[in-house]
Amino acid sequence: MDLSERYPAMEHIFTTYFGQDFDLFGNTVPEIIASYKRNESYWHRNLIRELASFRSEHPNENDLEAAFQKWFRRGFRYEVDGYTTASFLDEIQRLLSE
Repeated sequence: MDLSERYPAMEHIFTTYFGQDFDLFGNTVPEIIASYKRNESYWHRNLIRELASFRSEHPNENDLEAAFQKWFRRGFRYEVDGYTTASFLDEIQRLLSE
Protein backbone atom coordinates (compact mmCIF):
# COMPACT_ATOMS: atom_id res chain seq x y z
CA MET A 1 0.00 0.00 0.00
CA ASP A 2 1.28 3.44 -0.97
CA LEU A 3 1.95 5.88 1.87
CA SER A 4 -0.53 8.39 0.44
CA GLU A 5 -3.18 5.66 0.63
CA ARG A 6 -2.29 4.95 4.27
CA TYR A 7 -2.09 8.63 5.19
CA PRO A 8 -4.38 10.58 2.83
CA ALA A 9 -5.12 13.39 5.29
CA MET A 10 -1.42 13.93 5.94
CA GLU A 11 -0.73 13.87 2.21
CA HIS A 12 -3.47 16.46 1.72
CA ILE A 13 -2.34 18.94 4.37
CA PHE A 14 1.37 18.71 3.60
CA THR A 15 0.86 18.93 -0.16
CA THR A 16 -1.78 21.66 -0.10
CA TYR A 17 -1.40 23.74 3.05
CA PHE A 18 2.31 23.29 3.72
CA GLY A 19 3.26 22.86 0.06
CA GLN A 20 5.00 25.20 -2.33
CA ASP A 21 2.18 27.77 -2.11
CA PHE A 22 1.79 27.59 1.69
CA ASP A 23 1.79 31.40 1.92
CA LEU A 24 -1.72 31.43 0.40
CA PHE A 25 -2.87 30.00 3.75
CA GLY A 26 -0.55 31.87 6.13
CA ASN A 27 3.07 32.35 7.07
CA THR A 28 3.15 30.57 10.42
CA VAL A 29 2.05 27.17 11.61
CA PRO A 30 -0.87 28.63 13.64
CA GLU A 31 -2.07 30.70 10.64
CA ILE A 32 -1.88 27.75 8.26
CA ILE A 33 -3.65 25.40 10.68
CA ALA A 34 -6.37 28.01 11.29
CA SER A 35 -6.99 28.16 7.54
CA TYR A 36 -6.98 24.37 7.34
CA LYS A 37 -9.51 24.10 10.17
CA ARG A 38 -11.82 26.65 8.51
CA ASN A 39 -11.78 24.82 5.18
CA GLU A 40 -11.18 21.14 5.80
CA SER A 41 -13.61 19.67 8.32
CA TYR A 42 -13.72 16.49 6.22
CA TRP A 43 -10.02 15.75 6.83
CA HIS A 44 -9.69 17.09 10.38
CA ARG A 45 -10.46 13.98 12.47
CA ASN A 46 -8.58 11.69 10.13
CA LEU A 47 -5.53 13.94 10.28
CA ILE A 48 -5.36 13.75 14.07
CA ARG A 49 -5.54 9.95 13.89
CA GLU A 50 -3.00 9.72 11.06
CA LEU A 51 -0.48 11.95 12.83
CA ALA A 52 -0.67 9.76 15.93
CA SER A 53 -0.29 6.61 13.83
CA PHE A 54 2.66 7.99 11.85
CA ARG A 55 4.38 9.04 15.06
CA SER A 56 3.84 5.63 16.64
CA GLU A 57 5.40 4.00 13.56
CA HIS A 58 8.43 6.28 13.93
CA PRO A 59 9.03 6.65 17.69
CA ASN A 60 12.73 7.44 17.32
CA GLU A 61 13.35 11.13 16.57
CA ASN A 62 15.88 10.39 13.81
CA ASP A 63 13.55 7.88 12.17
CA LEU A 64 10.64 10.33 12.44
CA GLU A 65 12.75 13.04 10.83
CA ALA A 66 13.88 10.80 7.96
CA ALA A 67 10.41 9.39 7.26
CA PHE A 68 8.75 12.80 7.35
CA GLN A 69 11.41 14.33 5.11
CA LYS A 70 11.04 11.50 2.61
CA TRP A 71 7.25 11.44 2.40
CA PHE A 72 5.79 14.77 3.48
CA ARG A 73 8.36 17.55 3.24
CA ARG A 74 7.07 20.18 0.85
CA GLY A 75 7.57 23.95 0.56
CA PHE A 76 7.14 25.15 4.15
CA ARG A 77 10.41 25.23 6.13
CA TYR A 78 9.39 24.83 9.76
CA GLU A 79 12.95 24.78 11.08
CA VAL A 80 13.20 28.50 10.28
CA ASP A 81 10.73 29.04 13.14
CA GLY A 82 12.76 26.79 15.46
CA TYR A 83 10.72 23.60 15.05
CA THR A 84 12.10 20.11 14.79
CA THR A 85 9.99 17.54 12.95
CA ALA A 86 8.68 16.25 16.30
CA SER A 87 7.83 19.71 17.65
CA PHE A 88 6.25 20.71 14.31
CA LEU A 89 3.95 17.69 14.42
CA ASP A 90 3.26 18.35 18.14
CA GLU A 91 2.24 21.90 17.30
CA ILE A 92 -0.07 20.77 14.52
CA GLN A 93 -1.71 18.22 16.83
CA ARG A 94 -2.10 20.82 19.58
CA LEU A 95 -3.65 23.38 17.24
CA LEU A 96 -6.01 20.82 15.74
CA SER A 97 -7.19 19.90 19.24
CA GLU A 98 -8.09 23.48 20.22
